[in-house]
Amino acid sequence: MRSLIIAALLAGVAAPALAQGAAPAETKAKTDDLQKLEGFHSTNTQPAPEIPQTGRRADAIRKNLSKIKLPDGFKIDLYAVVPDARAIAVGPNAGVLFVGTRKSKIYTVTDRDKDRVADEVRAFAPGIEFKIPNGVCFSKDGVLTVVEQNRVLAFPAAEFFYENPDVAAGVLVKQGELIPASEESFNHTARVCRVGPDGKTYIALGQPYNVPPADKLDLYKKAGIGGIIRIDADGKNREVYATGIRNSVGMDFNTDKTLWFTDNQVDGMGDDKPPGELNHATKPGENFGFPWFGGGAVRTVEYKDQTPPADAVAPMAELPPHAADLGMTFYNGKQFPAAYKGGIFIAEHGSWNRTQPIGARVMFAKLGADGKVESVKPFAEGWLTGDGEYLGRPVDVAVMLDGSLLVSDDSAGAIYRISYEK
Repeated sequence: MRSLIIAALLAGVAAPALAQGAAPAETKAKTDDLQKLEGFHSTNTQPAPEIPQTGRRADAIRKNLSKIKLPDGFKIDLYAVVPDARAIAVGPNAGVLFVGTRKSKIYTVTDRDKDRVADEVRAFAPGIEFKIPNGVCFSKDGVLTVVEQNRVLAFPAAEFFYENPDVAAGVLVKQGELIPASEESFNHTARVCRVGPDGKTYIALGQPYNVPPADKLDLYKKAGIGGIIRIDADGKNREVYATGIRNSVGMDFNTDKTLWFTDNQVDGMGDDKPPGELNHATKPGENFGFPWFGGGAVRTVEYKDQTPPADAVAPMAELPPHAADLGMTFYNGKQFPAAYKGGIFIAEHGSWNRTQPIGARVMFAKLGADGKVESVKPFAEGWLTGDGEYLGRPVDVAVMLDGSLLVSDDSAGAIYRISYEK
């Protein structure tokens, strides 16, 4: 389906699968820019201004990076200054980055001379009014999916058209139909997505409560809130893939085509419980235990007297309590030593309500030959000082085409690049 969408685009005709639900222009007094882009019409929007990549801010970020500790042979550099940088999608063709935020912009990051430092950072599709466009992911054939708080958009051939304010665009899930509008909240609204080996788009939907009330459970299970849903490339055939998840803001597929994801667990139970989770989904329909379990085997106060699902899936690894493990990626690049091949890098955003702060680092989970987690250890750390001050807060990790590792930081407003030299 994605190939058909791109073919339609390059032929200069509208792609029907993407245009579903768009009302004809003549029936409206005014069409918004997104509808114009769906029909391949100009919006007359001006290019977004460049984000400065040099100066005092960049210098300060580089100074802070000198405090980051890494294993021998690795180094970390500033790749780009990107305001509010969160989820990262690496273009499969030229390595252009598309960076989501929890605000109203998506940014493109271009390294034209391939010196491994960004030359240009601009807002993507500036004529579109995005709302919390945190989730960004690419299909292998170059369709960029953007998951907002309550809408899903698609941008065919985004790497080739991103420099123009007018880009081919389509609506996969209409505004207000990703979750019921009544469940929109300021809490747990940062969606993430991945295109699976089956060609479907997987989307994690955090639920808006610390622990949801019982009268919400049926609605959430049906809608996939507090779970992971998947849709076809054209937005059709929506199904709930996994439930029992509090708020996942990181997931990736392993080479065996199974899905792994992080999950942020319940607040207010103390500094040292419950643990965060690294989970492994092996088939549709699995339940991962929330809200009966607050994290790991720790029962929630609200559901302690209720019997949890008998088939609840335990995490593959328990992570440090309240470290806020977010983005994750399997490492299958060729630049790092063999010991990292097939392992998982995880970005820890850092605690917000722990007496002694923890996190703000990149962790590495080593997998054994049996596919189970052997260990989870710090890989890059130093953004959290001994005085409890955050110099930065990692959000997402992604592997560049050259095998280096990118790390986003929404506090510093930056993308870092970690490389290895023998």
